[in-house]
Amino acid sequence: MSFVITRADLLAPQKQQVDSLMPYLVQVLRDALKSTSEDIRLGNVRCVSATRGWWTKQVKEDILTRGGGAWMVGKVNVGKSQLLECIYPKGRLQNTSTISPLQSKEKTLATEESTTPSDLASFKPVRFGKGRASPESLGTTPSSERFLIPPIQAERQFPVLPLVSALPGTTVSPIRLPFGGGQGELFDLPGLPRSSLEDHVIEGSKSDLVMRHRVKPKQLVIGPGKSLLLGGLIRIASASSDITLLVHPFVPVKTQVTTSEKAIGIHTQRYAPLVPTIARPGTGQKISLAGTFQLKWDVTKQRSGPLTSRSAAGLKTKDLPFLVFATDILIEGCGWIEVAAQVRRKDWEAQTGNGDSLSGTTQFPAVEVWSPNGDYVAQRRPMNGWSLGKPKRLASSRRTARPRRSMKGAKKRFKGKT
Repeated sequence: MSFVITRADLLAPQKQQVDSLMPYLVQVLRDALKSTSEDIRLGNVRCVSATRGWWTKQVKEDILTRGGGAWMVGKVNVGKSQLLECIYPKGRLQNTSTISPLQSKEKTLATEESTTPSDLASFKPVRFGKGRASPESLGTTPSSERFLIPPIQAERQFPVLPLVSALPGTTVSPIRLPFGGGQGELFDLPGLPRSSLEDHVIEGSKSDLVMRHRVKPKQLVIGPGKSLLLGGLIRIASASSDITLLVHPFVPVKTQVTTSEKAIGIHTQRYAPLVPTIARPGTGQKISLAGTFQLKWDVTKQRSGPLTSRSAAGLKTKDLPFLVFATDILIEGCGWIEVAAQVRRKDWEAQTGNGDSLSGTTQFPAVEVWSPNGDYVAQRRPMNGWSLGKPKRLASSRRTARPRRSMKGAKKRFKGKT
């Protein structure tokens, strides 16, 4: 089993930057699998981008080399059909130059007509090792399985591939494509259902939830008594009155920072918003607290800027008078918001004792998130995507001195004053 992360171009603008995120992505996958990840091999995690062609060639060659059945399983609208179009081994059928289009069509019809229930009933499954379950032991027969997957298809050099659409649920039935002259088959299954935030979005704006291109976020400051609104659907605010939040929203919907009183009125649809929202009428009555999420990951080194840079101040992280904690708030099917908060090191050490060991009573900065029915929101460790895509800083050895200011006419101006 391989884990394929699609749409990698939404994470970072360059392929090398996504490569550097692989250890982070594996750790996030382990966090999601929790205790079950101990028995799952995560050395086969891949990031692909069908839009830019990142790593699709390697995945295609692996599928062709491995052979057998390859099944693509994932949730709706994650890019399976678009990925299938890139990784399917097209043009790999051998000895087809002597087959005319008419003969190919007759062969296809003959293959479809020969696939009868009686033929499938006589099919004997191949056993892979001892103790493996067979269709008979599971109470199923090949004659009943024929209704779950399409019949065996005739292989073509360039078959008609499924339609790629931004709308979820475009693939309504399994797609079966043989490749390599009978070497294997590729299956594209319908997307697994999930709770959808678009049920609370007005008609005509549901496509606004889909992130088609990487978002270049602007840093937003949420001070005490203020909240962040995402399209009138999600509201984020600090859980304490003395913490200022630094937010980078990676979402395609419009964001708005306003006072908490006004944000609550807009969110619950009691106030007429000055900024257009995409929330469906009646959604305000379903708003509830999705949870209180702690900013429990230390990102002081990533957020300290030139203070810890060797080419600038060169300070050590432990010598800074502050700490920065962060987390990522996930909005299902939409994007994520990177939230960070700064605390005084003196106050933190007074709370934890020596600043290193954490107890069960340690109070991290926290944020409260409200959403329709209290759903569609989760948390993960921070990715620090805000730092990706910035202009690359040159090494100190390659920097040029600032050009000297022109002194043309300076003596004339000096003489004129005297």
